[in-house]
Amino acid sequence: MTPAELSAAIRRCLVEAVESREPAVGSLAAGDLPAEVRVERPRSREHGDWATNVALQLGKRAGVAPRDLATALAARLGAVDGVERVDVAGPGFLNVVLQASAAGELARTVVEAGAAYGTSEKRAGTCINLEFISANPTGPVHLGGARWGAVGDALARVLAATGAEVVREYYFNDHGAQIDRFARSLLARAHGRPAPEDGYGGAYVGDIADRVVADASARGEDVMAMPEEQAQEVFRRDGVALMFDEVKRDLHDFGVDFDVWFHEDSLHASGAVDAAVEQLKASGSLYEADGAWWLSSTDHGDDKDRVVIKSDGQPAYIAGDLAYLRDKRARGADLCIYMLGADHHGYISRLKAAAAAFGDDPAVVEVLIGQMVNLVRDGQPVRMSKRNGTVVSLEDLVEAVGVDAARYSLSRSSVDSTIDIDLDVLTRRTNENPVFYVQYAHARTCGVARNAEAAGVRREDGFDPSLLTHPTESAVLAALGEHPRVVEQAAELREPHRVARHLEVLAGAFHKWYDECRVTPIGEAPVEDVHRTRLWLAEAVRTVLASGLGLLGVSAPERM
Repeated sequence: MTPAELSAAIRRCLVEAVESREPAVGSLAAGDLPAEVRVERPRSREHGDWATNVALQLGKRAGVAPRDLATALAARLGAVDGVERVDVAGPGFLNVVLQASAAGELARTVVEAGAAYGTSEKRAGTCINLEFISANPTGPVHLGGARWGAVGDALARVLAATGAEVVREYYFNDHGAQIDRFARSLLARAHGRPAPEDGYGGAYVGDIADRVVADASARGEDVMAMPEEQAQEVFRRDGVALMFDEVKRDLHDFGVDFDVWFHEDSLHASGAVDAAVEQLKASGSLYEADGAWWLSSTDHGDDKDRVVIKSDGQPAYIAGDLAYLRDKRARGADLCIYMLGADHHGYISRLKAAAAAFGDDPAVVEVLIGQMVNLVRDGQPVRMSKRNGTVVSLEDLVEAVGVDAARYSLSRSSVDSTIDIDLDVLTRRTNENPVFYVQYAHARTCGVARNAEAAGVRREDGFDPSLLTHPTESAVLAALGEHPRVVEQAAELREPHRVARHLEVLAGAFHKWYDECRVTPIGEAPVEDVHRTRLWLAEAVRTVLASGLGLLGVSAPERM
């Protein structure tokens, strides 16, 4: 019996109790019942296989003591096929113990569902625009951007696993002062001059400048002989394009690809900014004061109104944000999720105010704020960038630990927290290394399958779920049963790290089972149903580990 099946059974018992007007349900009506009854693993396995607090949730509404409602519900639930007993605990908790055969049946359910186990269609019909990284195109992807790459791509996979249509989008900030500074830095480096005071340093600037000069020469242009203003425009155009290409290549090598690469400059060149401003003027969401045009963002919860068109007639940065949100919605986004850095807290109310100004529910905008990442070795901060002496890049991290370890370590913690990545741990092939611990569990399941085939143990020859009674098997089944709920929570809360942490729980349960239970018979002993049934269990673990690692964009090796 899966958690979903148990949840449905509990709800049926509630419906039956309400329809029969049992005194214990008080004034409850069918419309008062939850669409889905939440079941969870109790903290102590001694309390049962699953627990629910639904009686506590409904007691006040029913006008009855929750324990009385729980007792009536327990009597009905105890008669359901697959349920061995139901205990009422405390003020009204229900602890459910499944029959061994019903609990073990989950192994076959997982194997037969394959990669679909844990997925759903809950968000089917919803288009989510997920924008992440979106770093200025003035240097390589830094460590913070790498974190957003790993987390953003994992979140996109999790949301898609629950039925959503997800558009991965990268916003290139290729308009404004930072691009001017980048072009001047390239020009200065090409001429052997130090970077401007507000410019960009690092060896990568010299690399890009040399390539701009070489590419121009190949076209028959001598950019070094051009007037400075003309040369700067060449460095701006070609240098930014080269930087774009490098960013895209580094992200692709990291396993992160985007559906849309959106250029900020296109909003200004196409007239989209002007159109957005005129729409907001017409709706009364902009007002004129001190020669400038202001967004009435305080009407929608912002801490102050924002200048959209400055007194000199030039658009402020928020003007592009307004046009960009309008563009996303026009492209069919039902929900726009922005993943921004720790210094962008002000954007939360600002973007929600922008949505409201266009007549949308502010809930169509969500902003996730991520914290910093530090690299450490021997407990000390690491400064290891070869191309930019002050910032560690994605390329540096991957070179040090590999794609899998980098992605897993960046996505296994809540983005709300600053994380330290220990390079010593991530390069070890030991259980201290969390990605190795999970990947090794997957490789072990594949080894179990190979050994079983050699010993003549075949899944198709038999399956008896009542034989999965060893305590370690109960723990494995418990972890398998949690997988769908973990995936849904990761999607609902926008927290893909929940998947990683659950994989570690499942891997730990499997490693203990592997040490305690045999899938192949000893010596010349015959193959029995217990061996075949355990092979089903090992395959169920392999299925969930592979699916979970896939949601994180991490490989599931068959041998290690």
